[in-house]
Amino acid sequence: MYPLHRPRRLRTTPAMRRLVSETEVRPRQLVLPMFVKEGLAGPAEISSMPGVLQHSRDSLRKAAVEAVQAGVGGIMLFGVPAERDAVGSGGTDPDGILNAALGDLRSELGDSTVLMSDCCLDEFTDHGHCGVLAADGTVDNDATLEVYGEMAVAQARAGAHVVGPSGMMDGQIAFIRNALDQAGLHDTGILAYSAKYASAFYGPFRDAVESQLAGDRKTYQQDPANAREAIREVQLDLAEGADMVMVKPALLYLDVLRAVAEISDVPVAAYQISGEYAMIEAAAANGWIDRERSILESLTSIRRAGADIVLTYWAVEAARWLDR
Repeated sequence: MYPLHRPRRLRTTPAMRRLVSETEVRPRQLVLPMFVKEGLAGPAEISSMPGVLQHSRDSLRKAAVEAVQAGVGGIMLFGVPAERDAVGSGGTDPDGILNAALGDLRSELGDSTVLMSDCCLDEFTDHGHCGVLAADGTVDNDATLEVYGEMAVAQARAGAHVVGPSGMMDGQIAFIRNALDQAGLHDTGILAYSAKYASAFYGPFRDAVESQLAGDRKTYQQDPANAREAIREVQLDLAEGADMVMVKPALLYLDVLRAVAEISDVPVAAYQISGEYAMIEAAAANGWIDRERSILESLTSIRRAGADIVLTYWAVEAARWLDR
């Protein structure tokens, strides 16, 4: 007696496996997060994220050109200012590091890639929270919206094709859309960080932006135990005019990503965050896993779960592997 069904027939050769592969990862689907720090003379290593750099404005331009040449679909830019204050004024300053660097990249790259900007205050505040604080020390949702609107307009005028509000403030997408439209910036898109969780895996990112945060962000980022809540957040962002929605982190929330992909009528992104990056790099450095295979498998899993776009610190390296 022999098995009637033999699924292994479709795995016999590399050509056969390629022919029947269900999920594809292409360079155009990858977005590279990048960090630019005010006052740097050259690139600086981030100890908790091997291979990822804080850039000077000059080194940022060079690295961004290399990324575009490798075929990545976009760049997400984060700024690290020299000075911070309670209201994050460096984020709305047209001459602040993030807006200046956006101008550099738009001048250098034009429309050859999609230039995205982090529309959030955490890098710019001296308390490290994503918004303006009320007198009692809590994050003031509506006062923060006012700043987000100014910040989005400043970023769009500096050169961002897409702004990425990541602060998880209620109503932020509608407020930013209205601010952009009133400024005549109708073509600037919004990538909504719709389901952003209060994850323990952001640590290396906070090193990268030199975060001043003491405490946590559990009053505005989502509880890792909740999935239905993510769907509600996505539905609200879609109703408010989001052009794309995102789940963050990616690997630990693939179930949420799948659920979001099933209801969204706009492109869905997922952010493979710093802690996910650092874990794979550390395991590979110790010889416990195959680095290239692990990276590509992780990206495939995110795409398989439903992401149209993946933000990943391996974007350039993976793009080169995928096109060889």
